[in-house]
Amino acid sequence: MGCASLQAKDSPQSSAELSTDPVPPAIAVSSNKADESQIANVKEPIFAENGVAIRGADPVAYFQVGQPVQGNKQFTHNWMGVNWWFSSAKNRDLFSASPEQYAPQYGGFCAFAVANGYTAPIVPEAWSIVGGRLYLNFSLRIRDRWERDIPGNIARANKNWPAAAANFRG
Repeated sequence: MGCASLQAKDSPQSSAELSTDPVPPAIAVSSNKADESQIANVKEPIFAENGVAIRGADPVAYFQVGQPVQGNKQFTHNWMGVNWWFSSAKNRDLFSASPEQYAPQYGGFCAFAVANGYTAPIVPEAWSIVGGRLYLNFSLRIRDRWERDIPGNIARANKNWPAAAANFRG
């Protein structure tokens, strides 16, 4: 478990709000209708802004260096209809070979929100690795709330995710 700051380099969103509570259900992943239609064509929705997962953070870096690292669009892999950015070709190739090992749980939506039956966006800094799985949250404060009952929140989120994903797709 941990957190660190990201360097905003080729970031789809240069700054993130870290201190507010999640927004209500029915949040849009992207304002781009083409992105939303791509999500409808995959098995589960993936949180993406401007077609980029995890706000451009490298998902492999959480496991390799224990902190979020901003990816670079030069090292892109498209998986589940969304672009994933990586900090190196090596990390891109590791993800490409085994995306389920590195991709965040619940499509990269806020784990606390899913545990409570809805979807919300995330910030890359609000992360935890539990049982070899990456969980992201809306803010550092929400991540702290999620970590108060990790087993219970994971159990509730696992139960809620199919319906939350279906509701998100509309």
